[in-house]
Amino acid sequence: MARKGVRRSLLTWFAAAVFGAAAITALPVLAGRWIDPWTSAFMLGARVEAMRAGDETYRTRYEWVDLERISRHAAIAVIAAEDQQFPFHFGFDLQSIREAVRHNARARRARGASTISQQVAKNLFLWPGRSYVRKGLEAWFTVLIEIGWPKERILEVYLNIAEFGRGIYGVEAAAQAFFHEPAARLSAGQSALLAAVLPNPRRFRVDRPSPYVRQRQQWILGQMRSLGGPAYLREIQARHAAQPEGDPG
Repeated sequence: MARKGVRRSLLTWFAAAVFGAAAITALPVLAGRWIDPWTSAFMLGARVEAMRAGDETYRTRYEWVDLERISRHAAIAVIAAEDQQFPFHFGFDLQSIREAVRHNARARRARGASTISQQVAKNLFLWPGRSYVRKGLEAWFTVLIEIGWPKERILEVYLNIAEFGRGIYGVEAAAQAFFHEPAARLSAGQSALLAAVLPNPRRFRVDRPSPYVRQRQQWILGQMRSLGGPAYLREIQARHAAQPEGDPG
């Protein structure tokens, strides 16, 4: 009887701990539906990294802008480059995951399959790395984001926190730094160039694009045209408008 009591107590404490952890992680995600983030885990991590290295020249450039003040070209460019199934999946692109698994089984260079929703979860709340713990947390936050945020909000946050260069976060800071104009005025070519560096913005440069980056820019422009250009974004708006408030989308 004593063992059963101890076991029951342990199960109760475990259930309470799991529920508490779920509630604690869900609160900032819920708040993020309406409150614009003033920073992100990746921004803070880069700042700490620079401080440890004694780099006094490092600074974070980040300026939030609403989706309505971002060029439609920029929005469709990141979808074309990173996640063409964004309007249709629930946070995870299973086909891309299967293709990445097959590719990584026979190739030296690993291919990722992260969706825009997964990248928001990682950049906003977590840290770089490939551990199972981080991937598990990324999946959890992705589910919470997809449940709690409309697709337009996910895209808006991604465009504002994605890293486009050393210390440069979001399309507004990137547009100002590289093209000396606001994000609202980004052209299709400029938007595709920004999206071209997203796989590794610390290796690829917008201001000094390599032949590979230029090639990727042209590929993204072709994908943007194939998707229908900015008109493709209406699919996101239409799907959100057709869903009752609170439904995942």
